[in-house]
Amino acid sequence: MARGNNQKMKIVYLIKIFLEKTDETHGITMAEIISSLKAYGIEAERKSIYNDIDTLMQSGMDIIGEPRNKTFYYRLVNRKFELAELKLLVDSVQSAKFITAKKSDELIKKIESLASSYEASQLQRQVYVAERVKTMNEGVYYNIDAIHTAIGGNSKITFQYFQWDVHKKMVLKKGGALYKVSPWALAWEDENYYLVAFDSEEDIIKHFRVDKMKNIELTNEKREGKSHFKEFDMAVYAKKVFGMFSGEEQNVRFLCENDMAGVMIDRFGKDIMLIPVDEEHFTTNVKVVASKQFFGWVFALGDKVKIIEPESVVKEIKTEAERLLRQYENE
Repeated sequence: MARGNNQKMKIVYLIKIFLEKTDETHGITMAEIISSLKAYGIEAERKSIYNDIDTLMQSGMDIIGEPRNKTFYYRLVNRKFELAELKLLVDSVQSAKFITAKKSDELIKKIESLASSYEASQLQRQVYVAERVKTMNEGVYYNIDAIHTAIGGNSKITFQYFQWDVHKKMVLKKGGALYKVSPWALAWEDENYYLVAFDSEEDIIKHFRVDKMKNIELTNEKREGKSHFKEFDMAVYAKKVFGMFSGEEQNVRFLCENDMAGVMIDRFGKDIMLIPVDEEHFTTNVKVVASKQFFGWVFALGDKVKIIEPESVVKEIKTEAERLLRQYENE
């Protein structure tokens, strides 16, 4: 690159130097700035750099200069993201089950580029957290984008749906036949992304694990099911469907010890009614899908929570308890 072209890039490289080599606690001297620019093939005098720094400050970069130990240091003190915010983003990416390990590493490197080299090292330490189960579907990142595009374009989608076998191989459901649905929302539940969609053939709302979807294609058909989603509340839907497994929605009545009030409110929201029975117990009525995942949640609460209505659900949880007992009685 000719020297003249290098000089035109001076202010661009000056920005890069401040972003990479300074932060709230680390500064850079004028001599170091001149040396860094020289490494990019740019010769610069102090006076021109002073003018460039002034220009950057006027453009909105929060650069300050201050003496320290008889030496003057410059540093960029404010960025679009604070270090604590970047740490949060890194940990969220690392812990998200729906993002593969490979894609997590790629995203984290991009997040690190938003910090100085000193802060980036702290972000790298954030990566080493307890091992988490990650999806094996490399296409999930693009599945989410395709679904958003379909929702924005008011289009139905087709896709194949699979499950993993014992050999960690993808096995297509329905023999590989295409699913066709109207996508309306994406839901985050139990560290997984789910597509919430309308199936016009069955005239019901369904959900699908996004990381188990394959070969998503937008169709020329307009979405259906608008009336079903007109009053749809995603938060309420997620509370009702334990583990995001489909089933019949029912009114279930619990008898609970008083110290379970917080557990019920955390799961079903503050709008539920807690009706006192005596000094130690209350009852509450909620709508849920009575799946095995729901029963597992109830079992985990021990003797502090009991389903008392309807009788059909009481019988179901008794049957499930008996099945579990038989499963382990010969151990």
